[in-house]
Amino acid sequence: MLRTGLLGAGRIGRVHAQAIAAHPQSQLCAVSDAISDAAESLAAEQGAAARTSQEIIADPSIDAVLIATPTDTHSDLIEAAARAGKAVLCEKPVDLSLERALACQAVAAETGQPVMVGFNRRFDPSFAALKSAADQGEIGTPELLSITSFDPAPPPISYVKVSGGLFRDMMIHDFDMANYLMGQLPVRISAVGTSVVDPEIGQVGDVDTAVVTMTYANGQIAVIKNSRRAVYGYDQRIELLGSGGLLQAHNVLENAVVKSTAEGVIGAKPTYFFLERYMPAYRAEWDAFVQAALSGSAMPATLEDGVAALAMAEAASRSAQSGQPVAMVDVLKPVAK
Repeated sequence: MLRTGLLGAGRIGRVHAQAIAAHPQSQLCAVSDAISDAAESLAAEQGAAARTSQEIIADPSIDAVLIATPTDTHSDLIEAAARAGKAVLCEKPVDLSLERALACQAVAAETGQPVMVGFNRRFDPSFAALKSAADQGEIGTPELLSITSFDPAPPPISYVKVSGGLFRDMMIHDFDMANYLMGQLPVRISAVGTSVVDPEIGQVGDVDTAVVTMTYANGQIAVIKNSRRAVYGYDQRIELLGSGGLLQAHNVLENAVVKSTAEGVIGAKPTYFFLERYMPAYRAEWDAFVQAALSGSAMPATLEDGVAALAMAEAASRSAQSGQPVAMVDVLKPVAK
């Protein structure tokens, strides 16, 4: 049994609390949050104790912590938990600063404790099936990857201001998915971003619509398209073209009913947002973490994966600002010195 403390009782914390409590091999022991009422409410719902993050990390009876706090706390909490001998699952991103994320990676490596980053889309059944088919050579050699990720509506400006920007906050999932499917980092990233959905997003220094093109050492290409507005729902698709065929993962729809009449063919819209779309992925992600933590096997989405996706977000941000392609080596080398 993996005795677990949850740090963060907000919207995503509640999702994780349900997964922890429902799993037959984990127990939700304690919950913390900067807002004490939120921690107490969630703890009471799940039969856990409301405690501070420091108390949870220091408790030797707790085996693991799940970090679902604001991004600017992630690195500090990862380091503290790893030093205390806990297994760690942390929501993305590792940090908003690549330099700070690399320092966190070094600390975690020194402790030898397992750290997993919450790239839950790796555990989506359709995306995982596409990955498996590609790995088994069902379409030959992958050549061109296209990832589409459109939100149904933009977040509040108050969130945009502290999010780190679209590339670090939203597209970071897609950067990780590209790495997961292609099995390597790109050598060069080109990005363009604009604010056509909400001018106020541009006024606070962010973009709401972006396209990123990644090129790889072996000539492969990947394209990511993000938008903060798709009025028809949460659009999440992947297409992978290979030398021997094509793999596609389509949207999950609200229902499978299709009406065909003389006027045309009508089907359901995609599910509205990430909670509806990715709930099975969150449960599978937690199961993967539990199995790895209990068995001592490698985590399926590592801290190194989190740093790699953040480095790609940094490269995309630089490219969008400069209008020029950015080499990944130029992003990583100055930080590493």
